[in-house]
Amino acid sequence: MGQDGAEPVPSLAPLPEPVHRAAEVFRECLIEVARLADAVPPDGSADGVLRRGIRQALDGRSQLPEELFDALLRAAVHDPDPSFNRQFVEPAVTAFGRRRVQEALLGCLATGTDPERAGAARAWYWAEPRLVCRGEALVATPESQAEYDAHADLGARWNAAALREFVANEDLDVRCCVLPVLPLHPSAHPGSARGLIAEAVRVARTHPDGYLRSRVEIQVRSGAE
Repeated sequence: MGQDGAEPVPSLAPLPEPVHRAAEVFRECLIEVARLADAVPPDGSADGVLRRGIRQALDGRSQLPEELFDALLRAAVHDPDPSFNRQFVEPAVTAFGRRRVQEALLGCLATGTDPERAGAARAWYWAEPRLVCRGEALVATPESQAEYDAHADLGARWNAAALREFVANEDLDVRCCVLPVLPLHPSAHPGSARGLIAEAVRVARTHPDGYLRSRVEIQVRSGAE
């Protein structure tokens, strides 16, 4: 208990490094995006140089060639960094629409390899619409609320698919990446999912991995606040 009698909020452990290592696959993705975005640096450039070139080439562009959609999504899914992958997700959302990006990530979660399913979960964080709140009452702006509501059906589909994936897929990387984007409060799911929610919480709380054990408490608490 804290000094005010309230239970302390669990500390937020960072998302662990991916278990699967596929640096060569991600480098191929970087090179392909750079080529299609006309941002090809000198041969043999380091990944950081490729990233900067891509960022500069895509900055401010609201229209992109159709062939860049698959390349951006593939790079986002295979990017091992859960922060840097936004440089592929956000341009795709801007140019091709949030719904198309979310649909593609849902498909990847359903049919991809385990590394791709984990990557889809990492990318989903940046593909979700955000509520922008203003004022002391923290009321969402009409624009952000409208976009959030327009994609609520995809959010519900993700919640259901991610819940099933977390419970059924024993791959550690998949579970570690799915859990942060998996709401575990009953209000986020239909009543028929209560049993799966309880099972997901049980799996995480009893798992030998420390990240899962700490993260599940944050997911449970955040939905109840």
